Amino acid sequence: MRNWKKVLSVTAAAAVAATAAMPTAVFAEGDETFKIGVIGPMTGDYAQYGTNVYNAAKIAVDEINEDGGFNGYQVEVLDAGDDMGDPEKAVNAYNDLLDKGMQMLCGAVTSGSCIAVGAEAAESTFLFTPSATAVDSITAGSNEFRMCFTDPAQGAKSAEYIGEHGLATKVAVLYDSMADYNSGVHDSFVEAAEENGLEIVADEAYTTDNNTDYSVQLKKIADSGAELLFLPNYYSDNALILQQASEAGMDIKFFGVDGMDGILGVENFDTSLAEGVMLLTPFSATSEDEASQAFVKAYGDANNGETPNQFAADAYDVIYAMKAAADAAEITPDMANEDISVAMSEAMLEIELDGLTGKATWTEDGECDKEPKAFVIENGEYKEME
Repeated sequence: MRNWKKVLSVTAAAAVAATAAMPTAVFAEGDETFKIGVIGPMTGDYAQYGTNVYNAAKIAVDEINEDGGFNGYQVEVLDAGDDMGDPEKAVNAYNDLLDKGMQMLCGAVTSGSCIAVGAEAAESTFLFTPSATAVDSITAGSNEFRMCFTDPAQGAKSAEYIGEHGLATKVAVLYDSMADYNSGVHDSFVEAAEENGLEIVADEAYTTDNNTDYSVQLKKIADSGAELLFLPNYYSDNALILQQASEAGMDIKFFGVDGMDGILGVENFDTSLAEGVMLLTPFSATSEDEASQAFVKAYGDANNGETPNQFAADAYDVIYAMKAAADAAEITPDMANEDISVAMSEAMLEIELDGLTGKATWTEDGECDKEPKAFVIENGEYKEME
């Protein structure tokens, strides 16, 4: 195994703020480029996730190409593979991208798709998911890495945060028991509840094919005396839950995880219903730090004024982590995918990223080591909590 001599740090703020005063990048001769694929839901219920990942990846690659590329070679983001959140479609997209020359993968975006694609990419194509949180998303091969927290980490950290900050003692949960993401966060939250001083007074489930009427579950939760409702679901489900809870006259706090991010952009959703909703997520477009604001501006400029979500920030950081690893490994575009994969995987264990979503390092099992952040929605914006 190659011995990497030093730990590299890439600061997103510096990259975004790069100016013309910087020396012109010198690229390798010829038209050789590294080709990165993106797989995620570009259409369908979870399109906010996939399109944000794809758009952010392109922004990061444009900046990186202006600053020398990957190890001196330009980088290209191939047309996105739209899996609509479906694992079978994700595998088809993976094979299509390989046919188009993909050498590294930013994805897949959702957990089920990433598990399926990870089995195909194991030990052959370097895989770096920005947002697949199920533990098994990156367990198929040693060449698979993650930017986000795992489902268990999100659940445990949520219980810890609620308990430490005295947000509630009697807690209810409402989740999709058929979805890997939702059930994974749920299970770890319930397991960690007692040790953090929380009593689960109602534990209610629904299924993916029956997610339009929550009245029965919400009545049980209201009758339980719960002070807080934990919602480890994606924003589309949570928007409807908040609406129906309001219609039922429920007076209760709401707490979610990164799947909640995007709820303010749900079509026809009354965003006032999200007032006071709390969630764990590593990024907010309203953060005042220089790197976040520069990224938000760059994203809006490139996408008709749209505001990026947490998935976009994770994807942006994925591309910069790829750059750090590619530079350290000194890879070239003419290498076979398997060789690129080995070199990148070794280098990932030595790099450090100072990115939009925090300072991060990676372990041998591909997991990201960084601290979560908590936000509350106030006046239609995310405000960081202490």
